[in-house]
Amino acid sequence: MRLSKTEEDLMNHLWKLEKGFMKDLLEAYPEPKPATTTVATLLKRMTDKGFIDYKRFGNSREYFPLVKKKDYFSKHVNSLIKNFFNDSSSQFASFFTKETNLSKAELEDLKAIIDNEIKNK
Repeated sequence: MRLSKTEEDLMNHLWKLEKGFMKDLLEAYPEPKPATTTVATLLKRMTDKGFIDYKRFGNSREYFPLVKKKDYFSKHVNSLIKNFFNDSSSQFASFFTKETNLSKAELEDLKAIIDNEIKNK
């Protein structure tokens, strides 16, 4: 299951905070802040989708993520590779390195990461 763009924005705030009440989440937004009702609706949808849960403290709810950021984005990158690059990591890497205008230093860093992964396998 996937989050909408607005849900992803809220989820990013929650991942950064690790847990938070409604007021904490609203404070995390830049101006202009969304309406409380908008955030409440997003939280409800994200709870229903199984991405977050909450603990009750009286009338308040403290929300926390059930899905790790790394796991969420890993799933979507793998889906992107499968659907847009014929399930070819090489095609994805070629596109990524050519189309993102990486500097020589960034490409060297990426090469070092890949070389390290090869060494560890």
